[in-house]
Parts: sequence; structure tokens; C-alpha cells
Amino acid sequence: MSGAQADRLRRFEMAPIRGVWRHELALFKRYWTSQSFASMVEPTFFLLCFGYGFGSMVAVIGDYRYLDFVATGVVGTAALFTSVFPGMFNGYIRRVFQHTYDGMLAAPVDVHELVTAEASWIAAKSAVYSCTPLLVALFFGLDPSFGMLLVPVATFFTALGFGLFGMWTSSVVPSINSFDYVITGVVTPLFLIAGTFFPVDALPAWAETASKLNPLYHCVQLVRHMVFGIEPLADLGHLAVLAGFAALMWVIAVRGMRRRLID
Repeated sequence: MSGAQADRLRRFEMAPIRGVWRHELALFKRYWTSQSFASMVEPTFFLLCFGYGFGSMVAVIGDYRYLDFVATGVVGTAALFTSVFPGMFNGYIRRVFQHTYDGMLAAPVDVHELVTAEASWIAAKSAVYSCTPLLVALFFGLDPSFGMLLVPVATFFTALGFGLFGMWTSSVVPSINSFDYVITGVVTPLFLIAGTFFPVDALPAWAETASKLNPLYHCVQLVRHMVFGIEPLADLGHLAVLAGFAALMWVIAVRGMRRRLID
């Protein structure tokens, strides 16, 4: 590797990020209706079905109405689903079938800039879409609060981490059908033990400990505190976990994609 090439790998420029975002925006203008429908309606169904279904049997959990408890939890679930699946499937399809990434790398864009731009675009969309359950819950009696304005911050970092996780996964699976293992073995358990539909302290001790290692759990807790009352020290800890998870996923996603696209 020449000195100029090594120097470029150490640089991080914003122009390639803007270029990839413009590409994503041009595509988004074509399919925004179908994607927005799926991304916003699915978590709304979760909220209404679980909130009213189980809510008819469990009216209150702790100090919260069960509907409010589920509404804040489903925000985290929406951040997970609207980031990890685009990261996995878009990353694989664009790399293997469409060769979109090959075209991007032919321009003055390096792998770490490409990964950052793709993941941040996914996270930005997810941060907006995942707020839908809160908007719906407001119509069903959830009290508004100023802390709700901070919810997109929590969902952005959550979606950034899981979007990068999806991109890394797309670089290691041998075929697109292998995502079934990831969805069943990783995504589903993360979704179920995040405190979305029930408190994690109701789980056995080992499962409660495992759930607290789940980044989605920290998103759910952070969102609940933003809606019902901020707890500064605890919330800084939750945010630090989400930021650390995103940083770790960025490192391994860049390495995985570089290995597939260049090495």
C-alpha cells in the first residue's frame, strides 16, 4: 500500500458522506410511501394489540398504565426493526446482487465513509419512524412531556448500532437465506427480553442479567425515563451503553465490509 493510500484510510471526509446521503435520498423519494407505511404501521399494531389485548387483563405495571408501558417499549422495538433489517438486507443486496457499493467505491469514497453514511442514513430514518407509537399513544391518553423531544436521540443511537450490526452481518453470512439464523437466534431474543412488554425483573435472575446486556433494554429504559421523568445519572449510563455499542459495531462493520469489498 502506498503512503498516499495509507493516508487516505486515516482521513474521514464529509463530502463522501453527503454524496452517499444524496444517493439515498434520491432512492427514498421513489419508495418512501411503502417504506413509511411498513415502518410506522407495524409498531402501531404492536402497540394497539398488546396494549389493549394484554391491557384488558393487566391494567397497571408499577406506576404506569400498561398501554403507556407498552407504548414506550415499542419505540425501542421500532428502532430495532427499522434499522437492523435495512442494514442486513440492503447491505447484502447492494454488495452481492446490485454491486452498488462497487460503484460507490469507484468514486472518491472509502469503505469507512460508505459504512458511516449508510448507517447514519438508516439511523436518521429510524429515529423518526420509531416515534410513531408515542404519537399514537398520545391519542389514547398518554400524558405529553418535554422529555419526549429527546426520544429521537435515544432511538438514533440505538438504530445506529443495530444498523451497523446488520451491515456487519451482511458481510459475514454466506447467503441471503442465512439471515434466518440471525433473525431467529439474535434479533428475536433481543426483542423479547428488552422490557418492552413486561419488566425484566420478572425474569429468572440469569435472564434478567442477560437482558441488561441487551442494548435494546437500555433504549427502552431511556425512552421511558424521557417520557415519564428523566433520571440523569441512570440515563447517562443508558446512553453511554448505546453509544459504546454503536462504536463497537462501527469498527467490526468497517472491517467486515472492507474484507468483502477490497481485501
